[in-house]
Amino acid sequence: MSEDQKKLQDSGPEHEKRPVRRSRSREAAAAARRAEKERAASEPAAGAPGAAAGEQGKGDSGFPQKPAGGSREKSRTAWLPALAGFVGVLLCAGIAFYVYAAQAYKTVFFPNTVINGADVSDRTVDEVKAAFSAGADRYRLTVVARDGSGEEITGQDIGLHTVFDGGLEKILEAQNPYRWVFHLRTPRVYQIGTMLKWDEEALAREVNGLECMDESAMVRPRDAYLSDYIEGRGYEVVPEEEGTALKADAVQTAASAAVRSLDPEISLEELGCYEKPSVRSDDPGLAAERDARNRYVNVTVTYTFGDRTEVLNGSRTHEWLTGTGTDIALDEAQIAEYVSELAKTYNTAYKPRAFKTSYGPTVNVSGSYGWRINQKEEAAQLKGILEAGESVTREPVYSQTAAAHGDADYGNTYAEVNLTAQHLLFYKDGNKILESDFVSGNVSKGHTTPAGLYSLTYKQRDAVLKGEGYASPVKYWMPFNGGIGFHDASWRSSFGGSIYKTGGSHGCVNMPYAAAKELYENVYAGMPVICYNLPGTESKAPTKASGRPPAGGQAAKPTQPATQPTQPNVPATQPGGQAAQPTQPGGQAAQPTQPNVQPTQPGGQETQPTQPGGQPTQPAQPGGQPPQPEPTQAAGGPEITPVENGTTAAGGGDSGGGYGPAFGSAQSTEGGGPGVS
Repeated sequence: MSEDQKKLQDSGPEHEKRPVRRSRSREAAAAARRAEKERAASEPAAGAPGAAAGEQGKGDSGFPQKPAGGSREKSRTAWLPALAGFVGVLLCAGIAFYVYAAQAYKTVFFPNTVINGADVSDRTVDEVKAAFSAGADRYRLTVVARDGSGEEITGQDIGLHTVFDGGLEKILEAQNPYRWVFHLRTPRVYQIGTMLKWDEEALAREVNGLECMDESAMVRPRDAYLSDYIEGRGYEVVPEEEGTALKADAVQTAASAAVRSLDPEISLEELGCYEKPSVRSDDPGLAAERDARNRYVNVTVTYTFGDRTEVLNGSRTHEWLTGTGTDIALDEAQIAEYVSELAKTYNTAYKPRAFKTSYGPTVNVSGSYGWRINQKEEAAQLKGILEAGESVTREPVYSQTAAAHGDADYGNTYAEVNLTAQHLLFYKDGNKILESDFVSGNVSKGHTTPAGLYSLTYKQRDAVLKGEGYASPVKYWMPFNGGIGFHDASWRSSFGGSIYKTGGSHGCVNMPYAAAKELYENVYAGMPVICYNLPGTESKAPTKASGRPPAGGQAAKPTQPATQPTQPNVPATQPGGQAAQPTQPGGQAAQPTQPNVQPTQPGGQETQPTQPGGQPTQPAQPGGQPPQPEPTQAAGGPEITPVENGTTAAGGGDSGGGYGPAFGSAQSTEGGGPGVS
């Protein structure tokens, strides 16, 4: 190393200046190159004679130099021959490899070649034969049942062995070795039946001997179906059951295919060897029928009867369904039967119930008064409710109602009629507001007023009660049992006692004028009338009272009819539609007689009714009873004509009312109707 170099190395400032010096040298070289380019551009073209002959190769320094840019062009094209040579080598190598590989496929099978289910790619015929032979020698087929259990069949059991008849060689010979590349992605599958042989009968025996093939232990499949009614849930689709029953032919076919391919295992479930249900739980028909039935049985109808309820739901209505599929309907006969059961349980009309009398003892009374369900109309409405599919709480349709539900359905407003005592009491809202003696039907003539629980039909002013041979004008008419009713009796001056036994009415309750008026002002259509007999309450002494209106109004004088009237007391009918016949004591049917009217002379002597002209009409009857005159018709007032009551609704049924054709329904008030005195 020279001294100068050492100095540069050892000197810090001088060492730091070296890069600057080198930088200036590069700038000078760049400037020289620019000048050279400018000079070359200003000189004649390189092709001109002597244009650059002398100058070319010299730079600013005067040293010979290569033309600017010459080395760059050469470097750009120098690699092309090398690349071409490399590609050529690769192409030759590739062709050589392809040809070499093709030669191999003259003796081995193409890639993706499958023969009898076995992949034989890149194997020779001998290798494939050896593989099949080895597989046949140690072959075992496992048969897997639905429950996961497996049973084995060995190759030795079925005499499995290999047989080669040139099939493999033919497949290999058919290959074009030079097309091997086209088989890299596309598989070729072959099936040669002559490669493996076995005893088919032995295989059949082995298959039939499997435990899963024991028919006595097989469970047959069951189709999905619609359940019976389930309490609180309705109908449901019961899923199918797969069972364990196998199809023998399918199992044999699956076993043969497995042996042919030397498959080690088969699943009888996956291969569809089991018998299958024909109807499954997702069957739309089952779902539709389920929904159609549940539409009815999921409806709840709650009937109210006062503080009692009756609930109708699917536990009963499912028995009423008819039809299949979506064509489900209701059995109307069974609906009617249910409504009839309600009526038998909750109807009170004609049913005995206890009544505590004002005298203390309790008596049993029954009659047309009470609740009655209109069964025909209720059955129709119930069917509509079930078809609508909406649950409801309701009362049934009634053809007749009462004051209250329960045993005391007559409530606390009623007329209490003690036929034994010949005494009436009227209670309004539980308060007694009226008492009066009366005269009821003539027992000796068979016109006994029937005991029972009735409903006031209507009330009417200034009526004329007409029968055969008589006409009786009254101011207040209040029928309650067919043609029997309350009314004033202007021809009487005594009431109560034992008058009714021989001098009573045709069945009506004759009242003093003032009592009849007060009763009329308080009663209403549908009000209970309770008539009863109570031994021990007899009263032998009648009371004096006027049956006439107050002063200023003259009551008609009863007169003897020209003939003996035979108009019977028209009773209400008994349950079943039979007309009730009033009976005398002892049970004999009463014979209708003329009205018993007993006007008296001054001094208490009963008057003798006369015919026109003043002649007596009839002597006194044996036993001192005078003949019974008929009241004459007074001027004014509607005439009430009796009608045949043999078909009145009192006998039951659902005619819409309990009063018979003479009165229409319980809603009628102030209308005309029949009457007897």
